Amino acid sequence: MEKYDIVIVGAGPGGLTAGIYAGRQGTKNLIIDRDLAGGIGREVPEMENYPGFDNISGLELIEKMKAQAVKNCELHENENVLEIIKNDDEYRFTIKTDKDSYLSKTVILATGSSHRELNAKGEEEFKGKGVSYCATCDGFFFQGRDIIMVGGGNSALQEALYLNNLGANVTVVHRRDEFRAQKHLQEQINEKGINIIYNATVEEIKGDMLVDTVVLKDTQTGELSELPISGIFISVGYIPHTELAEQLGVNLDESGHIIIDKEQKTNIDYVYAIGDVCVGLKQWVVACGEGAVAATSAYHDLK
Repeated sequence: MEKYDIVIVGAGPGGLTAGIYAGRQGTKNLIIDRDLAGGIGREVPEMENYPGFDNISGLELIEKMKAQAVKNCELHENENVLEIIKNDDEYRFTIKTDKDSYLSKTVILATGSSHRELNAKGEEEFKGKGVSYCATCDGFFFQGRDIIMVGGGNSALQEALYLNNLGANVTVVHRRDEFRAQKHLQEQINEKGINIIYNATVEEIKGDMLVDTVVLKDTQTGELSELPISGIFISVGYIPHTELAEQLGVNLDESGHIIIDKEQKTNIDYVYAIGDVCVGLKQWVVACGEGAVAATSAYHDLK
C-alpha cells in the first residue's frame, strides 16, 4: 500500500487549502474526494465576500484552488473512502476506498455536508422533474417560468437572485417571519422585487410527469393553499457527513457536527477535522483557514 504522512478526505475549499499548506511542508500528502473537487461548493453561483474577489463563482474559485493544490499534493477525484481503520504502528491509519487502500500517519477529515431535504410529500417522486437543490445546475431550464425557492439563509437568497437574473419568476418561501440571511442579500431581494411568502412550509409537491403545483401551509393559521409552479428549488441547510468520523470514535455535538479544538484536533490523536463537517461558521473563508490550521497542526504532530 502507498504510504503518506497526511491524507485529507474531501476536496472542498478546506481540503484543498489543507493540501496547499501540507504540500509546502515537505510531507507526502494525498487528497481523496468521492466526487469532483469542490463538492457542493461548485454549485455556488456567485460569492461577493471571498477576500480578493469582488465577485466569483464557486466553480471558478475551486478550479483555482485545485490548480494550486496539485502542485505539491496528490489528488484523487471520484474515489470514495469507505473505511478508516486505526493501526498500532507508525502509519496509524489504513484508508480503504472503492479503488485502493492507503496508509497514513495522520488524517484530516474534510468530508463536508449534503443538502438537507424537506421530506415533503412528492419531493422524492419529482426529483429531477421540477425539484432541485442546485440553481446553477438546473436554473437554465426555468427561464421565464414560475418557481419557488424554499429557505431563508444566505444560500437560499443567493440562489433566488441567481434564478431571477436568469429570467425565472421567483417566489421565496420561508417558514419564519424574517430571513436569517445577511442584510445585503435581503436588500437585493427587495430591490429586485422578488416575491416573498413568509410563515409558510411546503406540505406537498404535485404534478403529472413534471411539477405543476405546490401545497403551502401557513405556519400561523394552519391554512393550506396551492400555488401553480414549474419548479421548486430547496435550500434549507445541510447535513454533515460524519460516517467516517463515527467509525473512528470522533466526538460529535448535539447537532451531529465534529467537535474540534483551536488546532482543529478531534478527540482522536492524529485525526483533525475542518469545514462544514465541524462545529462553527459555515463559510468558505473559515473552511480555508481551518484547512491551513489542520495541515500545520498535523505537521507539528509528526515532528
